[in-house]
Amino acid sequence: MTDKPHRPTGIEEYYIIKDNKKLRFGYTTGTCAAAAAKAAAQMLLSQKAVEEVPLLTPKGILLHLPVLEAKFSEQEASCAVRKDAGDDPDVTDGILVYAHVRICPETENGSPADQGSRVKIDGGTGVGRITRSGMQRAPGEAAINPVPMRMIREAVEDVMESLSWSGCLEVVISIPEGAVIAKKTFNPRLGIEGGISVLGTSGIVVPMSESALLSSIRLEMEMLVKSGHAYLLVTPGNYGETFAKEVLSADLSSAMKCSNFVGEALDMAVNLDVKGILFVANLGKFIKVAGGIMNTHSRCADSRAELMCAFALRAGADLETAKKLLDTETTDAGLEILEEAGLRTQAMELAVQKISYYLQHRCGGRLQTEAILFSSKFGYLAQTQGAQALLQIINGQGL
Repeated sequence: MTDKPHRPTGIEEYYIIKDNKKLRFGYTTGTCAAAAAKAAAQMLLSQKAVEEVPLLTPKGILLHLPVLEAKFSEQEASCAVRKDAGDDPDVTDGILVYAHVRICPETENGSPADQGSRVKIDGGTGVGRITRSGMQRAPGEAAINPVPMRMIREAVEDVMESLSWSGCLEVVISIPEGAVIAKKTFNPRLGIEGGISVLGTSGIVVPMSESALLSSIRLEMEMLVKSGHAYLLVTPGNYGETFAKEVLSADLSSAMKCSNFVGEALDMAVNLDVKGILFVANLGKFIKVAGGIMNTHSRCADSRAELMCAFALRAGADLETAKKLLDTETTDAGLEILEEAGLRTQAMELAVQKISYYLQHRCGGRLQTEAILFSSKFGYLAQTQGAQALLQIINGQGL
């Protein structure tokens, strides 16, 4: 159950209008961690209870966040701040982010600490640990990104300075629900184990933001490239990954997902000097690419029936078949019509030719691009000319 703030937090007046709907802003796990750390430090050093903590986010929005489960003694203090993702579909919405602050053992006698080590920050239960190189933090460190790390440090230092305290404080950020939530994120694929990451570059969550997902996709691609994978197997989602593994016997050590962002994935690959990408995709997504559509989300374009009809006509379909295709709701229904007309194989071969053309057009010919198409009902459908050869290269990378 979400705790009701005893007064407005300051985020209420910020929103965007999307699809004629008013969507509220929220604040990040990094903001929650910094606010909890600030409140805990305040209680520890002042020995007074704190019910609300002010925090200025990097975006410039001043928040007043309720402090929950506050406890303090002469040597340590802890509290939590509840995450509010606004109207963004964030799996971390509503979770509690805890900060535990204690006086460093070496300064318990009140002696001053070195300026560079006055605040020591680490992750506790539910905060992931980095296990691979190539991340923003080194292997073994807590998955607290640079901006949240700075926010936590500055928030605690502000308290220390306001109370003229010159010692050292240890801060541990914990998220009890983090280990369970992490299974729904990219973290396991990125080699972040044991919990979620403490994230946020502005401290504020913008509803329905695509930037966070694109950042995760780019990070995963960067890690694969840095670990020696010059050729990548890319799928829009879980179906493609399952098909690649179970039907194509593909080595998934070079695999990643691009969601609907086919064009952006190609742009990233060009910038990162990737040598080749093999897309393994369900026809329901990739038939759109055959029409030059590089973001396959339905809100951007949905011309599946029209494209199926176009390739059927090129394969020799009659007018009645074309009309049936235009009335379909799914690509599987369209494939059934093509199968009945004896045109499925030819139409799909024409489709992958166009897919090949548009993939190369987007990347400017700067890397090899191939594709293998399948459907849930019919299985394998078609592939571009160099797909099998590229699959062998990708499988060889894992040896």
